[in-house]
Amino acid sequence: MSKIYFDRDVKLTALRKKVVGIIGYGNQGRAQGLNLRDSGVKVIVGNRRDAYLKMAKSDGFEAFPIREAVSKADILIIAIPDEIQEQLYKRHIGPVIRGGQVVCFASSYGYRFKCVVPPPDVDVIMMSPRAMGVTVRESFEDGKGVPGFVAIGQDPSGRSLKIALALAKGVGCTRAGVVECTFENETDVNLFGEQGLWPLFHEALVLSYEVMVENGIPPEIALIEFYSSGETSEVFRQIARMGMLRQAPFHSPTSRYGTLSRAEKLPSKDMKKRMREVFRGIRNGDFAKEWAAEQASGYKKFKKLQKSALKHPINKAELKVKAISASPKNFSTK
Repeated sequence: MSKIYFDRDVKLTALRKKVVGIIGYGNQGRAQGLNLRDSGVKVIVGNRRDAYLKMAKSDGFEAFPIREAVSKADILIIAIPDEIQEQLYKRHIGPVIRGGQVVCFASSYGYRFKCVVPPPDVDVIMMSPRAMGVTVRESFEDGKGVPGFVAIGQDPSGRSLKIALALAKGVGCTRAGVVECTFENETDVNLFGEQGLWPLFHEALVLSYEVMVENGIPPEIALIEFYSSGETSEVFRQIARMGMLRQAPFHSPTSRYGTLSRAEKLPSKDMKKRMREVFRGIRNGDFAKEWAAEQASGYKKFKKLQKSALKHPINKAELKVKAISASPKNFSTK
């Protein structure tokens, strides 16, 4: 069983007299920086000269070009996107990193697949809140927190775990619970969710829409029922709060019977076989190689996939439903 840490188990003393440098002031970097500062931690920001650097300054942070921030900080939180980590590390971080610093990854991809290889005399950790940056910030301001993962990659100081947990506490994750894992664990489950679970959910929604429209159901009726009303997100919220089956009493017996009885008819063996193939591609590095090649090609396939997805009629139907929500009217069933 994985060890779980809560507020009572962790102290912020490992961050005392330390300067934390947020490298990348996007959604996650901004949320973590603001939360750490509110927890009494000294925080600076390193970012390219763009709108995010201006935002950091307007939020009251000392903000610098990345290389300068790296030289000033004791602990670096790498919150830049996976696909540009290698390039930015080689140009702006690696040349000035020094022994005794701590490199903390907000997600494990870059370190796991050796896109970024810190020197052996620095601590390498991961502290990863399991929510979007806006949620990380809002929950902290509400006196709550989101769960998080921590992992240790290199530990020359012998203090890596204490530092990772202190960062998790400063961001608010120990309020909800922080699970100790490995870089491999986080990458595997994160990529699998994106490549194994969410494609099924995405296709289920699109195919459900198509079947309804083919059978004469107005598009807006289908979308409101399936997800535009927000009921689907509420179901997921209750699953997170209570459990997948324990939240079932919120649904009618008709709903529960229909779900359970028809789930038995799904091609589960074929679906699981496909999921296992996806997982193998993640674990053996095939996906990382494919994604690197895709980036090198200028995202040719990615752009084609996005263009094709945006052509689907569901996108126009969503705009109509959005307009209905903004200005409630009785919509046509023609």
